[in-house]
Amino acid sequence: MKQQEFFSSRWALIIATIGIAIGTGNIWRFSRIVAQNGGGSFLIPWVIFLLIWSVPLIIAEFAIGKSARYGPIGAISKTAGKQFGWMGAFIVFVSTAIMFYYSVVTGWCLRYFFSAVSGDLFSTSDHLIYWNEFSSGSGPLIFHFIAMFLVAFVVLRGVTKGIEKVTKLLVPSLLIILLILFIRAVTLPGAFEGIKYFFTPDLDVMLNYKVWLNALTQNAWDTGAGWGLIMTYAIYMRKKEDISLNAALIGFGNNTISIIAGITIFSTVFALSSTDAMIQVSQSGPANTGLTFIYLPLLFSNISSSGLLNTVFAAMFFLALFFAAVTSLISMVEMATRTMIDFGMKRKRALILVASVGMLLGIPSAIDLKVLSNQDWVWGVGLLLSGAFISFSIIRYGVDKFRTEVINGFGSDVKIGRWYNFVIGILVPVQVIVLISWWLISSVSWDPEWWNPFHAENLGTVLFQWGIVIGIFFLLNKIMVKHIFNEKSESKLSESK
Repeated sequence: MKQQEFFSSRWALIIATIGIAIGTGNIWRFSRIVAQNGGGSFLIPWVIFLLIWSVPLIIAEFAIGKSARYGPIGAISKTAGKQFGWMGAFIVFVSTAIMFYYSVVTGWCLRYFFSAVSGDLFSTSDHLIYWNEFSSGSGPLIFHFIAMFLVAFVVLRGVTKGIEKVTKLLVPSLLIILLILFIRAVTLPGAFEGIKYFFTPDLDVMLNYKVWLNALTQNAWDTGAGWGLIMTYAIYMRKKEDISLNAALIGFGNNTISIIAGITIFSTVFALSSTDAMIQVSQSGPANTGLTFIYLPLLFSNISSSGLLNTVFAAMFFLALFFAAVTSLISMVEMATRTMIDFGMKRKRALILVASVGMLLGIPSAIDLKVLSNQDWVWGVGLLLSGAFISFSIIRYGVDKFRTEVINGFGSDVKIGRWYNFVIGILVPVQVIVLISWWLISSVSWDPEWWNPFHAENLGTVLFQWGIVIGIFFLLNKIMVKHIFNEKSESKLSESK
């Protein structure tokens, strides 16, 4: 299959891929998890897992996508063997299932941006009631449709005219907005206490294994590593472009955004909160929103003595949150669309199908927060299994062969050493086993009926939904692979000519 479309430059690719990594989790979930895990004590393991989880998997996704020139189903089939195409299908499904409710979250951000601009957000002193009225009404459904429509329009225009142009606008704009908010936050009286908490480690806290597991989880969920999204964008890499350097820039770029957002949140909370700051910032809130839509509007109403400036800062924050959500949502829609293209559909027809299904299957999460929480739990943990499948495919191919021939092949500026063999072949699988086991075993203690598949967040619902999806794809494996490769025999990871 001849690759027809490419990103116009390395920086266009990097900016688009950073857009995948930067999502709502960087701006609020990160701060909440830091608050729950001892502030600066969390940052050290968080950086370590960036190096032994996120960056190695980002390298793997770039290499597989660039070499195979297929979406995850075809790419995993060419890497691990055609009998494992179902693993690629699972990777696609997990990110697509997340897309169904992530579009709802994207809609929330857009709605709150409009609310801030109009001043309606500050018309009440009880933002919990404001949130409950919004989330229980028709608003989430309407803005879910708007978000899907906007993103579908971008993806319809293709890689260079759509995804590249939009991410070149949104990602730098997001960074500028965050920097403005950062400057305002650190200049607030008392902001230094928040910064001090954010960066000061406590050895006793660091010795708590849960801090390390949460640091690994945050890397798995906020960098985009293991989602298959980067693998999809890598299809559009030029052959001469380096894999390793791009992966490092994206990993560290993503975490830099998290740190900027973290300093901003902690500075603001410590400077303005009249109650226990850590209690406020560490609560998860409805549907794991981290109280973003409840607590932060209250803070923004006091960020300056000027009501106009408060409105401006609030609008900027929710606009940044919307930009972060949109760039991630674009990549999810593109992955699902690219998968349909691999099956022989034209982009327009594939996009219409994906957008229509996305709008339809996002409705339950838009009208019921319990459904959204369930899907976030099931497929959030499912991302860890996706990362395991990517690692498995490289092990099947031959880790050292993959490193020398694919990663360090044509276009490589920075050569990856043998350390990568150990990390991707041993450390990543071990991390997956430990993390999935921890989350699923922990969920048993949350729910006495842990076996019940119809409860929102427990072991039973994860195994039930995973089992159905994996079972279907396993049975359809031969059919899927035959359609993607047009019944022609292809060798593993043969380069597109």
